[in-house]
Amino acid sequence: MKRRSRPVVLGGGLVAVAVALGATVAALSGSHGGASGPLTAGQAARASATAAASTDPPADPKPDPSPSESSTATLTGMTTPRLVVPDVIASVPGGLTAADLKRVSRLAGVRAVLPIDGAKITVDGAAMTVLAAPPSALRPWTPPATAGNQLVWSAFAKGNLITTPQLGMSTQMVTGGRYPAVAGVRSTVTFGGSALLGIAGVDGIIDAAAGARLGLVKNVAVLVNAPATSPLTLVTQVKRALGADSAVIRLVPAEVSTSLPVDTAAPTGRPDSYLQLFQESAAQYCPGLSWTVLAAIGQIESADGQNMGPSTAGALGPMQFLPSTWAVWGIDAFGDSGAPDIMNPFDAVPSAARMLCADGATNGGQGLRQAIFDYNHANWYVDEVLTLAGEYASEFR
Repeated sequence: MKRRSRPVVLGGGLVAVAVALGATVAALSGSHGGASGPLTAGQAARASATAAASTDPPADPKPDPSPSESSTATLTGMTTPRLVVPDVIASVPGGLTAADLKRVSRLAGVRAVLPIDGAKITVDGAAMTVLAAPPSALRPWTPPATAGNQLVWSAFAKGNLITTPQLGMSTQMVTGGRYPAVAGVRSTVTFGGSALLGIAGVDGIIDAAAGARLGLVKNVAVLVNAPATSPLTLVTQVKRALGADSAVIRLVPAEVSTSLPVDTAAPTGRPDSYLQLFQESAAQYCPGLSWTVLAAIGQIESADGQNMGPSTAGALGPMQFLPSTWAVWGIDAFGDSGAPDIMNPFDAVPSAARMLCADGATNGGQGLRQAIFDYNHANWYVDEVLTLAGEYASEFR
């Protein structure tokens, strides 16, 4: 398995969307009559943060409010964006109104929505489909390699155009170069570089403010996160909310695979990144468990240590253990000494591997699903962990 030294980041992997989305964006030429505008950047950012909040753990006695922080460790990968998984993407001719977005956001099970602007434009003579949104809102929804690329998001925040690697190569645009652009208005854009975007039919992304200056269509589409709802049911609900002329595309499989790669040659020694910590913890403390499962749980529960709790149920640390559960499964690992520390990733991640192993995670299939369910008693949580684990497997193979 090929390894990368970048921090473990998971922005949700916008899995390949049907090319029909690109065609829908390209065909847009106006807005709904009476459109009242998009959600504000602040609303979208708050929605993204809400979607990444810690999942609902099973009830447990009230924890000790003062856990030891003396051995809290610092690893690379702790400044990455919160995770949001897009389950469907939807569009309507002319763009979604504020009322459309409100109806979708109020559907049962929906935890976050991200409205995005877009249009078919021409840059330096090359036709491309471009989407736009604020960086703080869009970044958590992008593929892992893109979400973790600081240079890309620095350029994006300046209003630069980011394209797919294929389009960047075909146009031969130079990073930092300014090029004529024809969209709703004639203007110029700065090429900020290329990155994986993960949306079939979409060639580039740009900041919402820069998109507005280009005259992109407001709220051309919306990404929807609703992990507790069946993807097939969600498509039907969103279609009903937006009307017969809407296009709603499912982004996640109806059935999530439990077949995940197992790394049999994890690096040895004390890990210096979350990626290595997940790999070594699986290899040493639960041989046969795919490290991608630990990576997915760590990202969902705390965004690799960004949200150490306590949660509303009292869960703590990078893997969000309840103290009563920690008392049973917490261990010292990777050379640590003293009492196992719930806040220390070098203890918490191996402890999670140990608990999953005991619950049958290495049995595969239903055994893996049951072990993840035992970690957090929710079927949607199991599906989301397995979906993200699959994305890790694809990204770091």
